[in-house]
Amino acid sequence: MATSSTLNRLSSQIHRLPSLSPFTKSLLSRSSATSSSTPTASAKVSDRIVKLSAIDFQGKKHEIVGLSGHTLLKALTNSGLIDPASHRLEDIDACSAECEVNIAQEWLDRLPPRSYDEEYVLKRNSRARVLNMHSRLGCQVILTHDLQGMVVAVPEAKPWDTP
Repeated sequence: MATSSTLNRLSSQIHRLPSLSPFTKSLLSRSSATSSSTPTASAKVSDRIVKLSAIDFQGKKHEIVGLSGHTLLKALTNSGLIDPASHRLEDIDACSAECEVNIAQEWLDRLPPRSYDEEYVLKRNSRARVLNMHSRLGCQVILTHDLQGMVVAVPEAKPWDTP
C-alpha cells in the first residue's frame, strides 16, 4: 500500500506530463487521491462508464467512452471527434453550435427535451434557420447509463467554425 506522501508526489508528477489529456490527468489524480482511503475507488469510476457510438462526417464509426454525469461534448472531445479549441465548453451563452450533433431517432425519447436556450442556439446557427429534430448540442446532453449504446452523428465543421 502506498503512503500518502508517495501518492501526493505521484499526483504532482501527473500534472507535468504533457502527453496526457486533461481528462486523463484528472482521472489519474482522482484515483490516486482516493485509493488510499478506499480500496474499491477504481470500481466507482468503472461504474460510471457509458459506451457510445459516434459516426463522423465521413461515415466512419467510432466507439467512444464517457462518464455518467459528464456531457456528450466531453466524450467527443476526449475521443478527438470535436476540437476542444473550437468552442467554449459547456457555456451556452457563448455558444455558436460547434458541438451540434445528430442523435439517432430511437435515442431521442431517452433524452430530456431541449431547453429554450438550446433551441435558440440551434436555430440561430442553422443555415436554413430551421430546427432539425435530431439536432442537439453536445454540451447540453448529460450522459447517463440509460444512454449506453447511443448512436450520435457528428457533422462536418462549418467553414467558419474551424480554428
